[in-house]
Amino acid sequence: MRSYAMPERRKFAVIAAFVALCVIWSSTWLAIKVGLRDLPPISFVAIRFVIAVVVLLAISVGRVRLLPARREDFKLLAYTGVLMFAVNYALLFWAELYVSSGLSAVLQATIPIFGMVFAHFLLPSEPLRWQRVVGAVLAIGGVAVICSRLLDFGGLLAFWGGVAIVFGAAGAAFSNVLLKKRALQLAPAMIAAWQMIFGVIPLLVTGFIVDGNPLHLHWTKTAVFCLFYLAVPGSALAFLLLYWLLPRMSVTNLQTISLITPPGAVAFGWLLGGETFPLWSLAGGVLVLAGVWMIFRRVQPAELHDECETAVPQG
Repeated sequence: MRSYAMPERRKFAVIAAFVALCVIWSSTWLAIKVGLRDLPPISFVAIRFVIAVVVLLAISVGRVRLLPARREDFKLLAYTGVLMFAVNYALLFWAELYVSSGLSAVLQATIPIFGMVFAHFLLPSEPLRWQRVVGAVLAIGGVAVICSRLLDFGGLLAFWGGVAIVFGAAGAAFSNVLLKKRALQLAPAMIAAWQMIFGVIPLLVTGFIVDGNPLHLHWTKTAVFCLFYLAVPGSALAFLLLYWLLPRMSVTNLQTISLITPPGAVAFGWLLGGETFPLWSLAGGVLVLAGVWMIFRRVQPAELHDECETAVPQG
């Protein structure tokens, strides 16, 4: 009897963790949108990752090695950290001043498309295949629909906001491929922590110059709640859940988060944020998600492990 109970409990834990990760990553987009009503984007994202780093270090001390093994590893973490957390998230937070949370999530879902292209040139084991090329074309068509209509209905800043999200997604994908190309002998939580540390330094400096003293920002209860929600569940907990699930789920199933998160973000934005989504935005979103699905649908078993870093969304 016991031999059957343990697998059932383990299966329930995996399902619960997967559902929790989907809900957290779907809800972070609205939390960004709401928090931006009171906090400027650069300082907002910088303080978010300062808190997340503290949490990751607190749970890693005494459990895993904290420092990378080689000096070259620091360089890689610094470069990828700036791309992932300084460039990507700064552009994303700024763009959400002008783009709805749901459409931001859809545009950020282009990370696997860019990752596929970069992997083709940097990772010999991951060449392009026709299914993935078709998926990329579909997704790019969806991005074109969204950005062009943003220009028509949201104005120039909304258009550039959409472009900024896609540009940041490309930087995040390139960062992931570089990490995959040179596997680091370091615990995943510390990889994320070091990337955040290197990425947050330029964010803090820029935020202080542009926004002034963080103590003098508009610290409402809502802003504080959004900040800690994004930092603790939305960053530290999300990374821990992701890396806990990786050895317990097939990467094919885990990759479906890329398809679940954008509709989830649209639902949160509609139900709780009062956002409306015209037919053109839904049509563009469907094209993007269809493209991502095409990229995932015929991955061979031997390739699955190699593709996990470029396929999983960044939350």
